[in-house]
Amino acid sequence: MNSFLSIFSYLSFLLILGVIIKNKVKIFQELFIPSSVIGGFIGLFLGSSFLNNYFEIIPFSWQKDISSLPGMLIIPIIISVPLGLNFGSRKKSIKNVINMSGILFIVTFTQLLLGYLISYLYKYIFNKDIYPGFGSELNSGFAGGHGTAGLVSRTLKELGSQYWELAQGITVTMATVGLISGIFFGIYQINKGTKNGKTEIIKDVLELPIELKKGYYKEVAKQDSLGRETMLSTSIDTLAFHLAIIMSVCGLSQISLIFFKKHNVFIISKLSLWSYGMIIMFIVWYIIKKMGLDWSIDSKVRGKITGTFTEFAVVSAIASLPFKAVSIYFITIFTICLIGLILTWKIILLLSKRYFEKDFYFERALAMFGTSTGVFITGLLLLRICDPKLESKVLQDYSLGFTMTALLGPILITSCIQLSFLYGFLIPVVIMSLLTIINIVFLELYNKR
Repeated sequence: MNSFLSIFSYLSFLLILGVIIKNKVKIFQELFIPSSVIGGFIGLFLGSSFLNNYFEIIPFSWQKDISSLPGMLIIPIIISVPLGLNFGSRKKSIKNVINMSGILFIVTFTQLLLGYLISYLYKYIFNKDIYPGFGSELNSGFAGGHGTAGLVSRTLKELGSQYWELAQGITVTMATVGLISGIFFGIYQINKGTKNGKTEIIKDVLELPIELKKGYYKEVAKQDSLGRETMLSTSIDTLAFHLAIIMSVCGLSQISLIFFKKHNVFIISKLSLWSYGMIIMFIVWYIIKKMGLDWSIDSKVRGKITGTFTEFAVVSAIASLPFKAVSIYFITIFTICLIGLILTWKIILLLSKRYFEKDFYFERALAMFGTSTGVFITGLLLLRICDPKLESKVLQDYSLGFTMTALLGPILITSCIQLSFLYGFLIPVVIMSLLTIINIVFLELYNKR
């Protein structure tokens, strides 16, 4: 218990240090690097890969616990997604949402396909030593972000792989590369697009507000609220209530899944904890709505809780990155990231132009590219550069489209890892190829109606 408290205190210190450094160092502001990433790299420098080899600043016993944290924290992050979900009923925008979801799914399938295809080529054509299950790290890092590293590591750990920590480190590395290169490449495309007349709202790149770069507002009037206070403190704190629901479903999912696995119940026993937990959360949210208690749930409050988990998952994943082991995969990582970045942009731009030619296709492409190489906020950042006042309806379509992929993305990643680990790299390549073709055919038929 003391170790648990000490580790979270240490990670909290790294997060605060990240905030301070981001506030003082301009390059981190210009690159929009999150404080958790900065703090994580400070932790990496202080850890066993570097400084701790010479001076025991951090107890060596902490390293294993810190590296296990992302795998634990990712469970409530993913399971909580259905809670408070509301797709709305805007019939006019449903076509745009389906098209954006379809494009994001095609990118997801392609990134997974590319990762496993390159892994296959490196192992069997170039005779490189690639660990079993390698390939999902591109999509997990690019589209999933730093927090998804825990998903990869936990899946491999459950399969009995000894490379789970290395996979977590590689995913974190790819997430960092994707985040930085995605912002740079996106801004380059915006500059190029304004000159070529591709942007519909701005005709010149405007300087973003300093608050957006630093990550905070000094003026209290500009500061947003955390969400609705659905409960009164005379009963229970609102944050505690939302957290209790999330963790209760996590616990219920874990206990019942152990029972199903023990008795080898068909299909259910083969599910991962987070995919099964999401199903349970859908049921719980459905019951809450049917009972007329949906007023007690605020998706914004839920988002802040999972956002907190994500910050700690990111800082712990980077701080425990096995640098020496990851460096062996440098050429493979570089190849996958370079091809992945270019291919992601080409696919998104091509499909956006096809399905949104007269409806802010360029702005939509940038938003989808941002989230496909970084996180949701990266896409929002690029969108705000070319649509500063968010005058278009791109944001609402993008948000709903992202929600669809956020629901199914983790299931795709875990399924690919399991298939490649058990049956080899080519199985995910074939499945992802088929899913890509099916999705393209569906979009073509849907848009011809």
